[in-house]
Amino acid sequence: MWKPFKSFEFSDRPLWLTISGYAMAAVLIALMGIGWYWSRTPDVFWVNQSAEGQSKTVGYATVDTLIRVTETLLDKPGGYLTNDKMPPSVFLDNIPNWEFGVLQQVRDLARIIRNDYSRSQSQSREDADVAIAEPKFFFDSDSWILPPTESRYREGIEGFTRYRDRLAGLSTPDALFFARADNLREWLAQIEKRLGSLTRRLGDSVATTVVNTDLAGDAAAEANSALPDSVSVRTPWFEVDDVFFEARGTAWALVHFFRAVELDFAKVLQDKNARASVRQIIRELEASLGPLHSPIILNGGGFGLFANHSLVISSYLARANAAIINLRELLDQG
Repeated sequence: MWKPFKSFEFSDRPLWLTISGYAMAAVLIALMGIGWYWSRTPDVFWVNQSAEGQSKTVGYATVDTLIRVTETLLDKPGGYLTNDKMPPSVFLDNIPNWEFGVLQQVRDLARIIRNDYSRSQSQSREDADVAIAEPKFFFDSDSWILPPTESRYREGIEGFTRYRDRLAGLSTPDALFFARADNLREWLAQIEKRLGSLTRRLGDSVATTVVNTDLAGDAAAEANSALPDSVSVRTPWFEVDDVFFEARGTAWALVHFFRAVELDFAKVLQDKNARASVRQIIRELEASLGPLHSPIILNGGGFGLFANHSLVISSYLARANAAIINLRELLDQG
């Protein structure tokens, strides 16, 4: 005689299997929550003009801001994630790209402080603390053990902290910082190249090919091999968000550094009537950090139905870069 199939009841499942299922679900939800929290980028902070209780010191704002930006890179929620090999960090790629954008600006400014800001001329002796600290920021950004990246970057912070304290007169011997127009131009030239590359890569989210202009402008120029007339530049779809967050990290760091420039180079900017240019640069950079209301980075067509976040941030950075070029021209004038 046929018997109906006995339905499987939840109570028939072994207790250990039920508990394991709930535990795995709880762990997955917890990891997703932690990943969301760690993926939030830090807010912009105010720049310090001098040490607490001390009078204004030229150079303090720049060096102190470099230190605080690097500390934020290491101490934000989740810490430094680029070299993490465990979940949920290993599944997060937006923040590591944001960290790389910040790190590039930290490295550029640290090198300028060592080679230009802390020296009166090319033949002058470099500052000992800065000379030791600056290379620490160029350590492998992805090292997770023996030694971990964080330990090297903290050594760099310690070196620049000693230099900052000597600038403020909190320790001896005295340190030097030269806020000159030619020194500022050196840093702006580096930023101009960084932003130019970023805006090009952001624009490549919709571009397919571009005309090869590598040898344009010089009739006698030549390359070691034949160059094609057109170059394929399309950013792969799965890398669009990487470039976007690298650009956000770059803009976040530069907002702080230009605020420091406005304080430390106040006399230079006033003499060149260039303070308005710095304020415009800061405004464009701040606009590029506007809240992101989409859970994913959209890559719609230029005139399509959906937004293209890469083109939006590219427009802000391009305007900031144009203002930087204008600022360099003003500083070049006598």
